[in-house]
Amino acid sequence: MKIVSVIAAALAALTVLNTAASALPREEDISAECAVVMNADTGTVLYEKNARKQRAMASTTKIMTALLTLEAGDPDRLFAVDSTAIRVEGTSMGLKEGDIVTRRALCCGMLLPSGNDAANAAAVNVAGSISAFAELMNRRAAQLGMKDTHFVTPSGLDADGHYTTAYDMALLTREAMKNEEFRRICGSEYVVTEFGNPPGKRTLRNSNKLLGMYDGCIGVKTGFTDNARRCLVSAAERNGCTLIAVTLNAPDDWNDHRKLLDSGFEGMKRYDIQLEEFSAEVAGGTADTVSIVPAETLTVGMTAAEAKTISVRYSVPGFVYAEVSEGEKLGTADVYLDGRLLKRVAMTAARDVQRAEPSHGLFDWLKNILNGGFMTAFAKE
Repeated sequence: MKIVSVIAAALAALTVLNTAASALPREEDISAECAVVMNADTGTVLYEKNARKQRAMASTTKIMTALLTLEAGDPDRLFAVDSTAIRVEGTSMGLKEGDIVTRRALCCGMLLPSGNDAANAAAVNVAGSISAFAELMNRRAAQLGMKDTHFVTPSGLDADGHYTTAYDMALLTREAMKNEEFRRICGSEYVVTEFGNPPGKRTLRNSNKLLGMYDGCIGVKTGFTDNARRCLVSAAERNGCTLIAVTLNAPDDWNDHRKLLDSGFEGMKRYDIQLEEFSAEVAGGTADTVSIVPAETLTVGMTAAEAKTISVRYSVPGFVYAEVSEGEKLGTADVYLDGRLLKRVAMTAARDVQRAEPSHGLFDWLKNILNGGFMTAFAKE
């Protein structure tokens, strides 16, 4: 195994441009009982206040409900809402018995006006019942590492055993924002969709005032019940970096999020991670070697402290057999952040190498094998 430090040095050169630490708010400056700010690119927590304390989360629950509904597929298939499911208290998208909807429309209804009717209707349509859907929610939460969360209702209405933490909600939101349709819907100040009997155009407006109050805000979800009090999950972009902020039981949530996001962005910038190129010998080809290059350019929004912990481990072959096609995957580059896998990038052939007509004797063939070696792992840290 060979240790290479070229990339680490390149990152260090970038970090000197951004060494100032962000001025994180004091706990007493944030009204929320529980709060967290997470780097969406890396999953690193930049700020926390009682971030792992279990609390009710009200309609921020609908982040999970909408994600599962979109992941279930068939977003534009028409169906009639379950008449029992839509008989629910609280906020509504305006569904009536016999209405024809789509799953996409229900996601708009639960994420913008926070329709409890939309959440229940989606749950029954996806899983057959609210209790069965709650099982899906808890299964997905376990997959995401939400260790301190348990779902009972798809709407977020108060129920025994329905709770989460600010940290777990940030994990969920980081995953949900990878879904392009979820991201589009929750970042819209209003959406024109269709539902009814017969379906007609309806305009749904977003209850998330932060979309119009904070420059770069791209979502995500509000929430309120008598037990949970004011809850808010937000995401914002600035200079190519994305942050997620969560507050639970926050009397002054709009201002909390502006403070949290502003302080988080102070220490953020976009870093280019320069991945190495390698050369492998080609056995039986029209060329002796082929270059192995990264399949994509990798840029990550992070703090200077995070950038200093970046390392890359390469797994590439010392030789390959012809023929080789341009773009063919020949290995991997695993990018680590503080020892945690952040991204796996494919290492691919830079060009075609055709198979040559046999002309070498046994001695030359064995020489190629011995010189090339077997699959070799290169590490850089």
